[in-house]
Amino acid sequence: MTEQSTESGLPAQVVERACALEQEIRRAVVGQGQVIREVVIALLAGGHVLVEGVPGLGKTLLVRSLAAAVKGRFNRVQFTPDLMPSDISGHVMFDMKAQSFRVRKGPVFCNFLLADEINRAPAKTQSALLEAMQERQVTIEGQTFHLEKPFLVLATQNPIEQEGTYPLPQAQLDRFLLKVFIDYPALEEEQALVRQVTNNSVGDMLDTSAVRPVLEPGEIVRLQEYTARLGVDDQIVAYAVRIVRAAREWNGIEMGAGPRGSISLLRSARAQALLRGSGFVTPDDVKAVAPAVLRHRVKLTADLEIEGYTPDDVLTDILADVDAPRI
Repeated sequence: MTEQSTESGLPAQVVERACALEQEIRRAVVGQGQVIREVVIALLAGGHVLVEGVPGLGKTLLVRSLAAAVKGRFNRVQFTPDLMPSDISGHVMFDMKAQSFRVRKGPVFCNFLLADEINRAPAKTQSALLEAMQERQVTIEGQTFHLEKPFLVLATQNPIEQEGTYPLPQAQLDRFLLKVFIDYPALEEEQALVRQVTNNSVGDMLDTSAVRPVLEPGEIVRLQEYTARLGVDDQIVAYAVRIVRAAREWNGIEMGAGPRGSISLLRSARAQALLRGSGFVTPDDVKAVAPAVLRHRVKLTADLEIEGYTPDDVLTDILADVDAPRI
C-alpha cells in the first residue's frame, strides 16, 4: 500500500481500491446503488448479507460481479425443501480407484457463496451454514477444514408471505451482518438495464464481461484489516450501544438485538467510513448503516405488525430519538 494518505490519515490507495471495487460492480449491475454499497460494506467488515426481494432483480449477477471484480471463487446453491446439509458442506465418499475414502468438499469452499432462496429449505439444512458463517470452517466426519479468505455468504430470501418458505431461525438471522432489501429499479434504470442485457445478447445468460478484476483476494483481506483498525471514539461506541439498547427496550418491540448487534453496528460503520475516505467513524456513519444492521434483529409485537409497522419504521423513530454525540 502507498504511503500517501488522505487528510484523515487513511492511506489514499486503501480508499481508492475499496471505491474501485464498488464502481466496478456498478458496471454490470444497473441501479441498486444502495444494495451494492451495503454488500461492499459487509465484505470490508468481514460479514455476511441476507438479501430479501422477489426473483429477477439481479441478485445472482451482483454476487458474480463481486467475485469477478476480486478474482474470487464463486459458487451458488439453490436451496430446496429436499436439500441436505451435506449438499452444502460436503461428505466422505469411497474412491473406487484408490480403494480408500476421501472427502468431497461442498460448494461452501469458495470466496463468495450465493445461498439462493435460503428460506426454501428447512432449518436442518439452513443450519449447515452456521459453522461456516461464524467460524469460517467446516467439519466433515470429524475433520475440520478452514475456509479461504475472504469468505462471504450472500443469502437471498423470498418475502415471507410467499408459500413454501420457512422463516429463518433467530440464531441464523443473527449471523448475518446486514439484511438488505432489493427492490424494483426506477424507470430510467430499468430501461438502461433492458437495453444493456438485450443488446447483442442471445438468451438470458448473466453477462459479467464488463467487470474487470480490480483486486486480488489477498488485497480484500488487507482492506478488511485496515477497516478493523479505523478509529472509533468512545462517544461513538456509546452512541452505537445506546441505539441498540433503545431498539431492545422500545415500546412495541417484542425482541431486540443483543451485544452482537452493537458489534455489527460498529464494524459496519467502520466500513462506511472507509468508503467515505475517512480514517474515523462519525455519528452519520452509524446512522447510515443502522437500518441494515438492525432490521433483522428486531421483532415487533403483533399489535404493531397488524397496524402495518415495519422494523424500519421503528428504527427511524429510534435514530431520531437517540441523541448523537457532537464530535
